[in-house]
Amino acid sequence: MNYIQLDDYKKAWVFRHKDLPVPEQDLAQIKPMSHERAAVLWTTMVSREFDHPDFFDKTDWCGQEETFSQQVNWQDAWENGDEQPPEEILAHLDWQANTTVYFCMARDNIIETTFAVFKRNWQNFMFLADGSLLIGKKRNTVVQFLENGIAKLGEKPSA
Repeated sequence: MNYIQLDDYKKAWVFRHKDLPVPEQDLAQIKPMSHERAAVLWTTMVSREFDHPDFFDKTDWCGQEETFSQQVNWQDAWENGDEQPPEEILAHLDWQANTTVYFCMARDNIIETTFAVFKRNWQNFMFLADGSLLIGKKRNTVVQFLENGIAKLGEKPSA
């Protein structure tokens, strides 16, 4: 099985927060991956060496300074209650609404959804911002959301 039920996901509370309700149709599209599926995706798309963003180093693309070209403050938009992430992030990603995205928190903790669902519910996802990477399926652009309110905009190297 590739996914676990949202009700069984240990951090599902972020999508059930009373101040940031997520519509039922979006909840149905927020799919936490099973530990096994997450590990395969993490190893393939993020890092073979390290299990969590805290440990990235220069051996992985996500630990290299040159991967990230710009930094944007996401926290101000979050605190203002903006409906979507900052425009700089959206312009950088430039993904279609139906693009499959992976919100990668750790080797065993990845959520799959669509870009449209992520954008509508981005504030909920930011409760999980701890070096988390937003990666699009078959896309090279990437954003890393840091706990300090900064988002690093980058480009994965072509495989």
